[in-house]
Amino acid sequence: MTTARWGTGDEPALILSGEGPVPASLALVGPRARVSAQAVVTGSVWTATLPLKVARWGGPELPLPSGTYVLEVVPDDGAEQPSPPEPLDLVLFPTLRASLQGWSLQVGPPVDPAYDSGEGQDALERRYASADAELENAVFFESFYGRNASCNPLAIDRELSRRAPGVTRYWSVVDLSVPVPDGAIAVVEGSPEWWRTRGAARLLVVNDWLRRRFVRRRGQTVLQTWHGTPLKRLALHRPGFDPRRAVAVVREARRWNVLLAQNPYAAGIMKRAYAFLGRPIWVEGYPRNDVLTTGDSTAVRAGLGIGPEERVLLYAPTWRDDREEIVDFLDAERLAADTGSVVLVRGHSRTLLPGSDTTGARVIDVTGFPDTSQLLLLADALITDYSSVMFDYSVTGKPMYFLVPDLEHYRGELRGFYFDLLAHAPGPLVRSQEELTAALAAPQGADVTARYESWRARFNAREDGHAAERVVDRILDQGFVER
Repeated sequence: MTTARWGTGDEPALILSGEGPVPASLALVGPRARVSAQAVVTGSVWTATLPLKVARWGGPELPLPSGTYVLEVVPDDGAEQPSPPEPLDLVLFPTLRASLQGWSLQVGPPVDPAYDSGEGQDALERRYASADAELENAVFFESFYGRNASCNPLAIDRELSRRAPGVTRYWSVVDLSVPVPDGAIAVVEGSPEWWRTRGAARLLVVNDWLRRRFVRRRGQTVLQTWHGTPLKRLALHRPGFDPRRAVAVVREARRWNVLLAQNPYAAGIMKRAYAFLGRPIWVEGYPRNDVLTTGDSTAVRAGLGIGPEERVLLYAPTWRDDREEIVDFLDAERLAADTGSVVLVRGHSRTLLPGSDTTGARVIDVTGFPDTSQLLLLADALITDYSSVMFDYSVTGKPMYFLVPDLEHYRGELRGFYFDLLAHAPGPLVRSQEELTAALAAPQGADVTARYESWRARFNAREDGHAAERVVDRILDQGFVER
């Protein structure tokens, strides 16, 4: 390998060239994506163009997700491993920024380095906090801290775009690898436009905490949709009293004007856990679950490369307070082989950035897939633990299994529960993979059926496929935005 350079065309690329033996393969391999290229030979020189974009799950080609990528150059048979290319300085493309040091490529969001620093962000934050601009007839959406465009905000976006097409829709994203809905405008977190639109939109629709400094303008409304009915204890209810956490919880809750709850049970928990007192709570079901009664999984199945008759198991555990990556209780490849199924692995959004994709025969890691609801619609059965996904999947009526080898530790030390999962779970609780495989092969008993029916009556009464309509009715009727 003799040279490395950045592509100069419209699309960002890393171009490598050399003389002598042609590499057998070249690739950029990251924790959640990879791209490859074949060398093209002209005379005695070979050239390979590695695009800095990728299409995933049958979707459009988008910039590589931010992170560290290893440049893998596999020599032809008998050839020596080439020396790493000379470093390439940081370059800012319209869609991402990148730098190359040896075999390591660093990819980041397309934020000017002048702003992407402590001093630069401080300056933008001060400008944001002191601004007094006129509000736009716009909505600022954010889901899971901008890691994807999904959940309740996505379902509200889709209904609002249909009912009020004149409303501008901004989506907060960590980088431009995050696909946003048609007609929406992506704003990269930390960019000048991100700060501006967060301060200018009349309505903010979010499903988690508002990070960084937040100043609510006169006439601005924050709709907090949250992201699940809680089994595990939240906020002020978490084990152990921490004064700093309590202050942060109360400060955060004061930023919200309206809270959306999936059911009356969740409304009561959230009201107390966040001291959300004296302000409206809308109990309308979850917009994200409308697709579970009205949707069709054919396109998603095809995009994932799954045959129409194949059984699909979705493994979706929650995160743990004492570790960054997904739990390792399940051998997904072995489960696929033992059950003859395709196994989808969906880590919690908090495990997306620190983790890497699970691999194996008939295993598809969908942690970075844009929308969990589409995966729930597709799956023939759900395997989870303490995740709130259990309250969503029950809308489908399909079987659930709870793999909980750390039940006592999680319930007694890490988080604690609001109710006894063992007594009410709408599916078998198993402690090992062997027990899980056996349960998947056995018919559901009458006791499980009874618990499932009781569960749905308690938690899914408003899940009728029209939650997004009701929420958008309220948004428009109360004048949060204009049609």
